[in-house]
Amino acid sequence: MNLKHEHVGHLTRRHFFKESQAGLGAIALASLLAKDAPAANDATRVVDPLSPKKPPMLAKAKRVIYLHLTGSPPHLDLYDYKPELVKRTGQDCPDAFLKGKTFAFTSGVPKLLGTPRKFAQYGKGGVWMSDAIPNLHTVADEICTIRSMHTDQFNHAPAELLLYTGSARSGRPSMGSWLTYGLGSENENLPGFVVLISSGVQPNGGQNSYGSGFLPSVYQGVQCRSKGDPVLYASDPAGMDRSMRRMSLDAMRDLNEMQARDLGHPETATRIAQYELAFRMQTAVPEVMDINRESKATLEAYGAQPGAASFANNCLLARRLVEQGVRYVQLFDWGWDFHGTGPGEGLREGLTNKCMTMDRPIAALIKDLKQRGLLDETLIICGGEFGRTPFREGRTAASAVLGRDHFPDCYTMFLAGGGIKGGMMHGESDELGFSVARDPVHVHDLQATILHQLGIDHKKLTYRFQGRDYRLTDVAGTVVKPILA
Repeated sequence: MNLKHEHVGHLTRRHFFKESQAGLGAIALASLLAKDAPAANDATRVVDPLSPKKPPMLAKAKRVIYLHLTGSPPHLDLYDYKPELVKRTGQDCPDAFLKGKTFAFTSGVPKLLGTPRKFAQYGKGGVWMSDAIPNLHTVADEICTIRSMHTDQFNHAPAELLLYTGSARSGRPSMGSWLTYGLGSENENLPGFVVLISSGVQPNGGQNSYGSGFLPSVYQGVQCRSKGDPVLYASDPAGMDRSMRRMSLDAMRDLNEMQARDLGHPETATRIAQYELAFRMQTAVPEVMDINRESKATLEAYGAQPGAASFANNCLLARRLVEQGVRYVQLFDWGWDFHGTGPGEGLREGLTNKCMTMDRPIAALIKDLKQRGLLDETLIICGGEFGRTPFREGRTAASAVLGRDHFPDCYTMFLAGGGIKGGMMHGESDELGFSVARDPVHVHDLQATILHQLGIDHKKLTYRFQGRDYRLTDVAGTVVKPILA
């Protein structure tokens, strides 16, 4: 028999109100006095899980803008020039490169495919880039291309999840969640982790690509929109003004804090933080999301149009968000799956048209951050979840439209700012682009490097769940030191 449970079982509603008058009155009085004695009140408050934390190590960057080109761009037609592959275009792919390999849509013996694009070297470091990205030529000295990336997955969703959560299966925290868990947010009125989606399509991994997994949900990415309410469900309910909303939140906060002190459940602190953040966001978010406040010259530089849901708008919004102290801004842009199954997925006109939507705004973002003195402390990453094959996609072998299949063994991404050396190329693929020839960089190495630049040892940022310590890089990852300034 549990005497406490027996006692509670005999309590009636009438008895509760009779016996709790003094308690409820004390709560009300404490709430009123709290307004005049904030210092005393703070001692009893639950700590905001998003409060800023000092990095354990020296940090070169304070914040991240990750530009994910969903579907994965054809790196051999943008950054990795292979003249030998061009010479051998149309030849059967050597069996040595196919044996034991599995491709998403290609079987049999495909034909080698050199790029139809024109390449040249740009900037003082002679960074190779194609004619599909003319605006990025102008910021070549700020960019570091990693031409030796590789991953373990050749399908979109698992590869994207591996890149952002460290696991090809759903359920793990995303990179932005790990960073806000480790460092908090620099602006108490805005989320620490913001997600912006263009082209109208969610990422391949769904919300898992920016979810908090088993971390407290306060660290999940908050999706912002450029049309309608910037954040869903943050507005006051019908019939409730801001002062009434504040009174309601105060009452809920006090009750939640009592529960947090009694039970110590992390989700209770999360609930308090989310309610309070949502209230503050009602005024802060519409202001920061309003690109009408930008000059005409800035809008033109990005190619941004107020009210549109475009990648250009999202690049400009990313700058506005990091300028206000948001820790991690994630952009997802759909439409980079260049199989060649139609003109829009072709390596000629299709790639030209798609690059026009990203080339100009990314170059403008880099220049804008540099002009404002923010590039040195803002790490920019751009790329897809894997690469594209050095041969023609099997389904389109007889088509006039050129396309490439998924390819995990070797691809290219680029980084800029945040303590990364600009104007350089790291790593190298073989002469046909099939495998890494020098300085391989796995996705876990990229994750470790990103954390390192923000002052975090990837081996020490852990969270205990179901009896073991987890981390973003799982049990792998090495910082890519040659690219660090």
